This record gives sequence, C-alpha cells and structure tokens, in this order.
Amino acid sequence: MNGNLYALSAPTPDAFADFCGGNAGGPHETCVSLAPIPGADASFVIRDSKPEGAGKELRFTGGELDDFATGWVRTRGLTL
Repeated sequence: MNGNLYALSAPTPDAFADFCGGNAGGPHETCVSLAPIPGADASFVIRDSKPEGAGKELRFTGGELDDFATGWVRTRGLTL
C-alpha cells in the first residue's frame, strides 16, 4: 500500500458493523457503519446509512480513529 487508503478495494457489505441511533426514518437509517479495509493493517471505512449519504465514505487508519474516538469521548464528557 502506498499510504492512500482510497486506492484500496472497499470492504464487502457484510463486513460492516452498524452503530445505530434514533432511527428517525426507518430501520437502520440513522447508523454509522464501520468495516476494516481489506489489505490494510488496522485501517477502516466509515459510512453513513442515511439515503443522502449513500455511496459516500471516509477512510482512516486505526490511529486516526483512536484519536478521534478519545477526543470525542473527552469533549462530550462521556465515560466507558
């Protein structure tokens, strides 16, 4: 890999795990989906399940997601 996560193939649909919220528009319509990227060590795809987000994705290394997650927890005052 040359460092470009977007150059790698997308995960298969069954590889995604959904983290769902209020489901305002129907089943699984307010989910954030996450899957590992095939062929990349500890790298992931995040996508939005809402129709407006269809086909759009973000790709991050595990370290980038860890930084985001810990920052999110901290700024939101959440505890695990």
